[in-house]
Amino acid sequence: MRKEYDFSNARRNPYPAKLKRQITIRLDADTIEYFKRIAAATEIPYQKLINLYLRDCALEERKPQIAWESRGGR
Repeated sequence: MRKEYDFSNARRNPYPAKLKRQITIRLDADTIEYFKRIAAATEIPYQKLINLYLRDCALEERKPQIAWESRGGR
């Protein structure tokens, strides 16, 4: 190991925006099973499939279709 290193020609990491962050998310069991079935068929890890799907939604700026049911009189 050197005593000193010359970083005068060093470059910043060009990929910091592509780094992933670990989070905690709660998903329904049937949703997880759905992605696990696809993962088994495609040999792609299910967490990566979920990430790919969510990334696609974000790039396409898809909004969820949510329709609330009326509770009659409230």
